[in-house]
Amino acid sequence: MEDKLTWSVEQQVADYTILQIDKKKIIELPVSYKVNIENKFISSFKTANVCGMVKGTAKPDSFIFITAHYDHLGGMGKDTYFPGANDNASGVTLLLSLAKYYAVHPAKYSIGFILFAGEEAGLVGSKYYTENPLVPLKNIKFLTNTDLAGTGDEGITVVNATEFPNEFVLMNKINDENKYLIKINARGKAANSDHYFFTEKGVPAFFFYTLGGIKAYHDVFDKASTLPLNEQDDLDSLLIKFNEALMGK
Repeated sequence: MEDKLTWSVEQQVADYTILQIDKKKIIELPVSYKVNIENKFISSFKTANVCGMVKGTAKPDSFIFITAHYDHLGGMGKDTYFPGANDNASGVTLLLSLAKYYAVHPAKYSIGFILFAGEEAGLVGSKYYTENPLVPLKNIKFLTNTDLAGTGDEGITVVNATEFPNEFVLMNKINDENKYLIKINARGKAANSDHYFFTEKGVPAFFFYTLGGIKAYHDVFDKASTLPLNEQDDLDSLLIKFNEALMGK
């Protein structure tokens, strides 16, 4: 029995079956039950990362990266669909907004953009990129990964804040001066999104996620109609100012 039903994807099939039941839907334990399960594991499912770049005006061989994953959980049978509005259409939206800005306002460094595939299956796309980079990883001066960026009325949490304290202080200083977000919380190292394999390869990186608002996560309720996107403009502005500071503008 579960308080909340969630779903995930994996890279292998278990040799047993787990049934999760919503506590709110059961008045008493059933004597028996019948389940019809159809499952097909596709071991060679093909997908791709999507990459782009705005060339720098002064130091084009130095890079700031902005990343997000564009995959989610797909469907389950013909009747169940996981929209993935917050996780992670919201991050994709933020990345595309920043790409639009930098296309019109090129920065001193080159700005790289990557939409990763296979994050939900174990950071597959970002791991592949770090093993097959399009630019030398040592040329990436900083990477900011955005995932779950659709709320924000309680601020954001920054993963790797304790790994890169100077950059975290810088981000907070910019936020305090401009009053973009109510709060920026610090979190340590975690292998919970696409920043991870970059930092394992020596690339300094943050991963941030927004706080507050809807609690839908890995379920059928994570849909666009309930997602406020109330801090997207402020996140845009914060990241633009943060990147400017990183480049010494």
